[in-house]
Amino acid sequence: MTDWTDPLTPVLGGKTADALENALNLHTVGELLRHYPRRYAERGELTEIAGLEIGEHATVLAEVQRVAKRSMRSRRGSILEVRITDGRRGLNCTFFNQAWRERELIPGKKGLFAGKITAYRGQLQLANPEYQLIEPEMEQNQGDAAGGSSVVTEFTSALIPVYPAAQGLPSWSIARCVRQVLDTWDGAEDPLSGELRDQLGVADLTQALRDIHLPVDWAAVDAARERLKWDEALSVQLALAQRRQAADARPAPACPPRSGGILDDFDQRIPFALTEGQQTIGAVVSRDVSREHPMNRLVQGEVGSGKTVVALRAMLQVVDAGRQAAMLAPTEVLAAQHARSLAELLGELATAGEFGAPDHATRITLLTGSMGAAQRRKAMLEVVSGEAGIVVGTHALIQDKVEFADLGMVVVDEQHRFGVEQRDALRARAGSQISPHVLVMTATPIPRTVAMTVYGDLEVSALRELPRGRSPIKSTVVPVAEKPAWLDRVWQRIKEEVAAGHQAYVVCPRIGDQSSSGEDVEPPPTGNESSDRRPPLAVFDVAPELAEGPLRGLRVAMLHGKLPSDEKDTVMRAFGAGEVDVLVATTVVEVGVNVPNATAMVIMDADRFGVSQLHQLRGRVGRGSAPGLCLLVTDAPAGTTTMQRLDAVAGTTDGFELARLDLELRREGDILGAAQSGKRSGLRLLSLLDDEDVIAQARERADKLVAADPSLSEHPGLAGMVADLVDEDRAEYLQKT
Repeated sequence: MTDWTDPLTPVLGGKTADALENALNLHTVGELLRHYPRRYAERGELTEIAGLEIGEHATVLAEVQRVAKRSMRSRRGSILEVRITDGRRGLNCTFFNQAWRERELIPGKKGLFAGKITAYRGQLQLANPEYQLIEPEMEQNQGDAAGGSSVVTEFTSALIPVYPAAQGLPSWSIARCVRQVLDTWDGAEDPLSGELRDQLGVADLTQALRDIHLPVDWAAVDAARERLKWDEALSVQLALAQRRQAADARPAPACPPRSGGILDDFDQRIPFALTEGQQTIGAVVSRDVSREHPMNRLVQGEVGSGKTVVALRAMLQVVDAGRQAAMLAPTEVLAAQHARSLAELLGELATAGEFGAPDHATRITLLTGSMGAAQRRKAMLEVVSGEAGIVVGTHALIQDKVEFADLGMVVVDEQHRFGVEQRDALRARAGSQISPHVLVMTATPIPRTVAMTVYGDLEVSALRELPRGRSPIKSTVVPVAEKPAWLDRVWQRIKEEVAAGHQAYVVCPRIGDQSSSGEDVEPPPTGNESSDRRPPLAVFDVAPELAEGPLRGLRVAMLHGKLPSDEKDTVMRAFGAGEVDVLVATTVVEVGVNVPNATAMVIMDADRFGVSQLHQLRGRVGRGSAPGLCLLVTDAPAGTTTMQRLDAVAGTTDGFELARLDLELRREGDILGAAQSGKRSGLRLLSLLDDEDVIAQARERADKLVAADPSLSEHPGLAGMVADLVDEDRAEYLQKT
């Protein structure tokens, strides 16, 4: 019999075990059994094709609609084109030099088809897909492109599990491996006690795992999912509860408000009225930093809702208490923009050490990695001496050589742009015995369930109200694959905006190669006439094409992350001063950049960006008195999830609504930051969108368990579950976010 931690090789053989390890990073029996089906195909129902996404590895249950064979034009050989359908929408399957499959793929046959979704001439397709036909009588062995196993043994249930798969390892091969393991598996020790299972009303672990892979009906699937969701929710919340308790052990420097200080002076000078939300959240933050208990607060709010002013007022309170505040920005462009904006807001209150400065004035110091040696030495001296009350910078702030005189507070802007180690290193600048107060800000609204799960050690405040004077933004999708002439109109609109005295951004997904000619180069023949996606458009290519073509005569400049710091600053100052008409940039302009005269933004290859990123980028326009315009240019095929996403972004400027949409479209595991930790996510079934009750209950139980048993030494099963589903790096991620 096999055990939970046994390697897969003795059970499945070396070749199969290697395939699972290389394609899916699965090594043990337990890891394979935790690789749950993504969904289930019912024998009588075909898979909806409309939701497929270019680039994903998909498995669909579909019916062969028609088959056609033709010769390849450019070389010897043939192409077999098979159209499959779900009854509403079709999908092309293309086989190269495999004419013999015409005898198997007969119109009317149904089967599972698996492969990477690509686009060819504006149509979705699967090139050389693997497939397995399903005979109604379950008596024939047909079309097994993955290894010749009998269909009779492959699909004995009305529910066919469809697993997250990979190229060369289709869903039905994974299902076969799972069945082989279950045949020799004697079950697992349940980490949840019988008493706890009874309280929760969930099945035992062994039964849940068998039913998730080999369900007899939908009721078995539902019961298995409910139990396994609890494993995931409770493990994450236990890890968060342990981290919260550990964080509480280190005190923070108390920074109570001081009457007649720089904060009071700033409030009297501020040239605009604070919104109700800014006042309310400002009072909460002020109370937090007055205590010795470390503040860990997330302020989320719409683009332009005034989060920076909330942060500045908190930093001034810390300065009034004789301590320093640091603001960490994700890019040098944004760091410089913040330093300028804070200095403009403070005026002479930021001129400490200069002639005529008020007695309680402070100094704002900018510190970035690309500064010259002399400039950097001067900045570091201002930081270590305490002369700088507010320090603004990039990751340069967290280098070992940077020392603060007395760091009382850390503000992290656009926290999702930083790795966890970077954020934690800045916290450590306050010394080993204390924790600075931490305020993190995001313009990406966060649903409550995400806040409870990903940001479980943070208190969350939301700024929903926009300051007066913000102009509306109109967004439009430009589907150039269907309507190529629309692109000409895009550049006409930009010229019209410039003619009206305004400016525009053009955003590209990548920088590109400075030596690139910008010409389209036909890719070498692949031998299969299929086409993966072209490379994303680049600043180095697009900027000269526009300057020499449709935007000839306009002042076009480039901005990207590889420019030296002084050049970035020069470009942004020129754009802010109206000396540049069109700024062609990467996402360095995504956050914090504030040029009220910029009214239009064109986002090239908009399908390459996420919902939240598109919303952030769009927030760069409409910041003045003139309305904003955002054009989302894409060549994505109609009817795909990508186009649905872009249409949704164009349809609303409500960031909270878009946050929910983003959560619907993204894999749950990505929400936990797998890209930052480099590990596979522990969330496979738990939905941060649909399982709010489970998450809330798990958090409550976790707090009680950890309060009574911080190390979970009296609950070894639960400790093991945390280790299984939330590995060490993941737990560190949850702590540091």
